Amino acid sequence: MALAKKGSRRIDVDGVEYRWRVSRKHWCCDYDVGTLGYVVEDATAPGTTLVVETGRRAVLEPNLVPAEVVLPREVAAGIRAALSTGWTPGASGSPFKLHHSAV
Repeated sequence: MALAKKGSRRIDVDGVEYRWRVSRKHWCCDYDVGTLGYVVEDATAPGTTLVVETGRRAVLEPNLVPAEVVLPREVAAGIRAALSTGWTPGASGSPFKLHHSAV
């Protein structure tokens, strides 16, 4: 699954450039359909996509107002956590899923 360039943001983590975006699709976070999550991939050589579940609610009911936002520092922490647990962004394969709460 490749990350669409439109709507994604770039982030540099430890000298490597990645692209990320908040995901509102239910396939992102099977922890809970209403869970806030984001997806990340290597910006120069996309391979395995990182799918991060935050465990936080995506929207407040009934107004469907975003409950929280995902900050770049949270994405950087998620990338570092995924790399330390075995995510290899340049390899091909199924999305790497990680449940990671904000620090």
